[in-house]
Amino acid sequence: VQLVESGGGLVQPGESLRLSCAASGFTFSSHAVGWFRQAPGKEREFVAIFNRNSHSYYADSAKGRFAISKGNVRNTVYLKMDTLKPEDTTVYYCVAGRPVLSSIRDPAMYYAWGQGTQVTVSS
Repeated sequence: VQLVESGGGLVQPGESLRLSCAASGFTFSSHAVGWFRQAPGKEREFVAIFNRNSHSYYADSAKGRFAISKGNVRNTVYLKMDTLKPEDTTVYYCVAGRPVLSSIRDPAMYYAWGQGTQVTVSS
């Protein structure tokens, strides 16, 4: 299983970024795929996920600003982040797993993690 993220970078508050994740080595359609983030010294934080039925779920901090989508390129998932804030600064990870719905926000339910991509929001 391999997940490769790209698209992070340095932006100013209010700007946008789109993260990409290319997945391989597993059956994409039978897994929940999406994004977590983790700041230094903090726990992994749920951001957004597609479940196996392609329903999307968002953290409260992401609702209205972030949008998860699947690409036309096979086995690709994106996270479009608008109106970025300094508190969004951290490393973002693409994940895959097979959680039950009640545990979809639990990072322990995801067995595959990418290497992470840094997002920095600063003026």
